[in-house]
Amino acid sequence: MMAFFAAVSAVIWVLLIFFHGKFWQAGPVLRRDDSSRALPPVSVVVPARDEAESIGGCLESLLAQDYAGPFGVVLTDDGSVDGTGGLARKLPDPAGKLTVIDGLSRPPGWSGKLWAVQQGVMQVRRDNPEDDGYILLTDADIEHDPVHVSTLVEKAEREQLDLVSEMVELNCASVSEKALVPAFVFFFALLYPFARVNEPANRTAAAAGGTILIRRSALTRIGGIEALKGALIDDCTLAAHVKGSGGKIYLGHSCLARSVRPYPHPGDIWKMIARTAYVQLRYSPLLLLGTVIGMVLVWIAPVFFVIFGRGLSRKLGFVAWSMAMASYTPTLRRFRLSPLWALLLPAVAVFYTAATIGSAFDHHRGRGVQWKNRAYTDASHDR
Repeated sequence: MMAFFAAVSAVIWVLLIFFHGKFWQAGPVLRRDDSSRALPPVSVVVPARDEAESIGGCLESLLAQDYAGPFGVVLTDDGSVDGTGGLARKLPDPAGKLTVIDGLSRPPGWSGKLWAVQQGVMQVRRDNPEDDGYILLTDADIEHDPVHVSTLVEKAEREQLDLVSEMVELNCASVSEKALVPAFVFFFALLYPFARVNEPANRTAAAAGGTILIRRSALTRIGGIEALKGALIDDCTLAAHVKGSGGKIYLGHSCLARSVRPYPHPGDIWKMIARTAYVQLRYSPLLLLGTVIGMVLVWIAPVFFVIFGRGLSRKLGFVAWSMAMASYTPTLRRFRLSPLWALLLPAVAVFYTAATIGSAFDHHRGRGVQWKNRAYTDASHDR
């Protein structure tokens, strides 16, 4: 029996390595583009709720963009109680590129972030009713290299893309971050292999919320932000709408934008995972059970067979564990970490599995998704 399950683990890893969109590769990266030709209008929309610690660096990096076309930034202060909006209004803005608006109370059915985004987009449309150019959606904890926006737009213009998104560089300084944050990127790529996302004929669609450049005409085509208003995984939902409408999308890694949000303790990362893990599983106990079984077979069982197995089961467990560690190495290299961190993968998998189960418990206890002092009990209701 042990040899059978060891064989199942090894076969799963062979299929993942060779037939799952090469998810383990480092992934595409947009490099610096110094083109100086005229570019279409870009409006940046930044939803912010209690982001006093990061809002200055985020907005300063956006206002310092070296962009050769019309450019502006709209910040929606989403009911902050820490002075986020006031700090934004005090920033030097001699060119008048920044608009700060106070968010209104959310209508029923809207997630907090998307309602803030919607108000920013409506402000953009009031300022420029013409449906040309792009909107860049970015979070308030992201800092951008001066050529980041022009690089994103050049990519979209050159390849006629409707959506360009990047996984920004994440904080990875504390021991907890080194052990757990690279795995977040790794598991995301496993769920949404970038090669499949970027293939127009493939149905896989995903985006990373830190950087999403969307063509305004494509946003209009899908019905605007209102089409996603209750979504809690808003970035991937937006990508699915754009790709489903016939649009071309791109997802890659960024070397020109970074998150300054720290996750110094395991509990901080647990909250990040639990926030949307059960949402990803569509609140299904059966999908949760399948996920737990899959996590055990793929990540935990191989090392168990290596330690406690004999003969064939140990050999197959070693093959599966070796492939798991090898597949993780490109991600560790991106974070400039030693490959030895891959030895922790089984423990990391236990942590992520436990956080996913915790997310389900929160939902069934009525706590729902917890974020920014709000609770969402399902994809369309919040309190």
